[in-house]
Amino acid sequence: MTVDNKLAHVRHVALDMDGTLYLGDRLFPWTPGFLQDLRAAGIGYSFLTNNPTKSVQDYLKKLDKMGIEASEENMYTTSLSAIDYIRKTWPQARRLFLLGTPSMVSQFEKAGFISCSDSPADRPDVLVVAFDPTLTYSRLCRASWWAQQGVPYIATNPDRVCPTHEETVLVDCGSLQKCIETATGRQPDKVLGKPDPSMLQGIMDRHGLRPDEIAMVGDRIYTDTAMAHNAGAVGILVLSGETSLETAQNSSPGPDYIFEHVGILGRALLQNRPPITPGPQMS
Repeated sequence: MTVDNKLAHVRHVALDMDGTLYLGDRLFPWTPGFLQDLRAAGIGYSFLTNNPTKSVQDYLKKLDKMGIEASEENMYTTSLSAIDYIRKTWPQARRLFLLGTPSMVSQFEKAGFISCSDSPADRPDVLVVAFDPTLTYSRLCRASWWAQQGVPYIATNPDRVCPTHEETVLVDCGSLQKCIETATGRQPDKVLGKPDPSMLQGIMDRHGLRPDEIAMVGDRIYTDTAMAHNAGAVGILVLSGETSLETAQNSSPGPDYIFEHVGILGRALLQNRPPITPGPQMS
């Protein structure tokens, strides 16, 4: 299969959200039409995010406020990826020590797991470390203790910081991993989230897709495009967020296609044919 006809094989798109469909709390004007084009073309889609702080229900509420209709079937977060990974890797695991927000914890409890307390007597089957703006020192110490004791240990995402327009640094999951590593010498057994291909693999398993039938659409080379490459999927970069055209063209490996924004991508998919040449598709 040549680069020129990759888009014609796409049956499902995995969509990064911030910088791709909206920026902060501002929905891009072309997003509703793009989603309509996908439905008209019979192409499925999933909203995918490295941020585990919200449960699926909380993300759906946010999307609904923006005017985006979605259901649980449309969402795939790093929390869901972690749940799938635990079920596959440690099928008997039930008790988890969760370093994460109450919203994230509720997602794991909904899946049937038990959240362990901050006590040396409440030993978990698996330690899960995530981005946690509600973090308390004692729970960070307890997570480090379980890491030191050899409990199976996964992290939801590798991001060192969470992007923000506020005048602060939002310390993310990757930095918490480094803190635990410095204290104990232990690294996670598995780091999920982009660019790891696990989330795309989870979507492929859910919908019965081959790698060439799913496209990862996002605004970052080192997470979105890298995950597409790692999964063998079609990588589509949009220039509505973080990455400039110059950076994209000089990256290796680069995306299969570059679009100014998803509105233009939607029209290309609706026509059920690839652009004349791969690379920047501008208007």
